Amino acid sequence: MQLTQRHEEYWSRNLRITAILLAIWFVVTFVVSYFARELNEIVVFGFPLGFYMGAQGALIVYVVIIGYYAWYMNRLDKEYGVAEGDDE
Repeated sequence: MQLTQRHEEYWSRNLRITAILLAIWFVVTFVVSYFARELNEIVVFGFPLGFYMGAQGALIVYVVIIGYYAWYMNRLDKEYGVAEGDDE
């Protein structure tokens, strides 16, 4: 099956946003954990930043990533005419 130029644009944008959000996920999950001792010198809401990111901060970022991806893909689907249902 040959993809049209419009299909290629759609998937290119989809892969780009997926890669960006996965990079953010990687940084929040692994890089922040790796530098937790250094980050503990910074205090957020009365807790060391390393502890806060492990306990709540990372979860908040994950929910924001999921919400942003859903919003972005709904907008992209409407733009390219592949939206599901009557959500207009």
